[in-house]
Amino acid sequence: MSVKSVTHLNFRGEARAALEFYRSVFGGDLAVVTYADAGALPGPGEAGQVMWGQVVSGDGFHVMAYDVPARLPWNRGENAFFVSLRGQTPQEVTAYWERLSAGAAVARPLAPAPWSALYGMLTDRFGVTWVVDVASGHDR
Repeated sequence: MSVKSVTHLNFRGEARAALEFYRSVFGGDLAVVTYADAGALPGPGEAGQVMWGQVVSGDGFHVMAYDVPARLPWNRGENAFFVSLRGQTPQEVTAYWERLSAGAAVARPLAPAPWSALYGMLTDRFGVTWVVDVASGHDR
């Protein structure tokens, strides 16, 4: 038996743009079902918003997202979560970092750290905070 954890991000009208951005960073396949596609219209102007969406890449990256309907409470929160992205090599991590950092606020530049060959933290243009590092020998 095995279990897999997938980050599911909640947005208000930005889920498609966020998923398209993450696909541009990590590659892979993008799948989106809108509220209209599902025949479940939550409110005026929300038919084209994402009811369910995901990006899955061949190297194991997987993220899901949807647009919270206007009738439900939602806010980005403050330090509500981080997405941890761990790679096996500095080259792999650096490539993802360079693409994720487009339009991002960098809290800690990608650099060597006592616990990792490379570690960095940024908040992307969608308000998602990413902790990026190279997995150590005991994490692999």
